[in-house]
Amino acid sequence: MISTVRGPVLSIGLDHAVIEVGGVGMAVHATPATLAGLRRGTETRLWTSLIVREDSLTLYGFADAESRDLFTLLQTASGVGPRLALATLAVLSPDQLCHALADGNLTVLTQVPGIGRKSAERLILELRDKVGAVTVAGPAATVDRGRVRTEVSEALVGLGFSAKQAEQSVEAVLAAGNGDLDTSAVLRKALATLGPK
Repeated sequence: MISTVRGPVLSIGLDHAVIEVGGVGMAVHATPATLAGLRRGTETRLWTSLIVREDSLTLYGFADAESRDLFTLLQTASGVGPRLALATLAVLSPDQLCHALADGNLTVLTQVPGIGRKSAERLILELRDKVGAVTVAGPAATVDRGRVRTEVSEALVGLGFSAKQAEQSVEAVLAAGNGDLDTSAVLRKALATLGPK
C-alpha cells in the first residue's frame, strides 16, 4: 500500500498530476481543489490510496489524511467505486460530507453527479455510523484573499478557461463573501459559476 508520495511536481493535468518519486514519475489522480494547490517544479506531499484492479494500478492523491480516509470509507458503501468517491470529494469538502452523512442530508449528497436520491439514502444508511471514526480538521484559519485569488485563477486557467473568465468568476465568488473561504471552496464555487468548459 502506498500511503504517501513526496517529490517535485513534473506536470499537472485536468484530473491528475505527475510527481517524481525516487526518479519515477507517478501519475496521481486528484480533485480539482487538490490539483489547484500544486505548483509545477515545487516539491509536494500527497496522502494516497492505491486501487488495484486486474488490469490496472491507479493512485489517488489527497491534500490531507482526512480526505484520503473518507475516500476509502466511501468505497465501503455498495455501488461506490473510486471514481464516484473522488467525484464526491471534488464537490463536497470533508466537513460537508461528514455532516451530510451524519445528519442524513439528501439534498447535499445529491449535489454530486452520479448520486441520486436512492444512492444518497444508501450512503447515509451504510456510512452514518462509520463517519464519526474519520476525524475532520476544524475550520481553516483566516486565509490571505490575494493568495486564494491567485491560486484559484491559475487553476481555472489550467483547466482551460481564459484568464479574464477566471478572474471574473473568482472576484464574483470572493465578493459574495459567505465567510472565510479557502482555496478549494472558492474553486468549487468559481467552477459552478463558469459551468462546463
